[in-house]
Amino acid sequence: MDEVLISRAITESYFKEFAEAMDVDVAIAGAGPAGMTAAYYLAKEGAKTAVFERQLHVGGGMPGGGMMFNRIVVQEEGKQILDEFGVRAEEYEGGLYIVDSLEAVSTICSKAIKAGARILNLISVEDVMIREGDVITGLVLNWSAVSWSKLHIDPLTIKSKVVIDATGHDSEVCRIVVRKLGPKLKTQTGEVLGEKPMWAQRGEREIVENTREVYPGLIVAGMAASAVFGSPRMGAIFGGMLLSGKRAAEVAAEIVQRVTPL
Repeated sequence: MDEVLISRAITESYFKEFAEAMDVDVAIAGAGPAGMTAAYYLAKEGAKTAVFERQLHVGGGMPGGGMMFNRIVVQEEGKQILDEFGVRAEEYEGGLYIVDSLEAVSTICSKAIKAGARILNLISVEDVMIREGDVITGLVLNWSAVSWSKLHIDPLTIKSKVVIDATGHDSEVCRIVVRKLGPKLKTQTGEVLGEKPMWAQRGEREIVENTREVYPGLIVAGMAASAVFGSPRMGAIFGGMLLSGKRAAEVAAEIVQRVTPL
């Protein structure tokens, strides 16, 4: 068994995958439940999709469940998506279902990859790429370790027809847009409004309503949608995250088809 052969197998296969992700239909920032769900539905319909996750693990806050108890809750609408993924859900009461958070994360990730989406971890979004009319046409990326180490190393870019910000509470891509281009988001002030205190029922409803194009070429999904539009957080109920991911895929597909047919 040749150690160099092992190393070559890893590097050659990875960089082939990375090169394929440099020109895609949809680029998704964040491999949380909303981002991976969006990736699954897009890839399933034939859209060339890549997801860039800054952390070592995928799943966002879902693996931690509620207060490190690895269980999450979904309502009936969210359960229907989990049923499609093949994730088990046990009925509790009041129309709520208990789900093993680790089973949910691993299954959604697997389904998205098998549908054709590329998920690349330990890569951070450093900036957006724009063209005429200030339309977002891609992402500027760097290894997460570069920012963590505070190294001054130039990034690389990838091109896409639409970007989905699924970076969670921090809504990183939207904040980059505001910082670089000014308060031009489709919110009341043009800026990221910031999420409100917990109100699960309202938060679950509004997260789907707020999943939309927030800037030309940029869609917001998941907890980023709550943060951008100032909706309440909802805690360890995740049905809205899944529904937001599915809705983001629908909006992205419409934009991609306007740019060029899939």
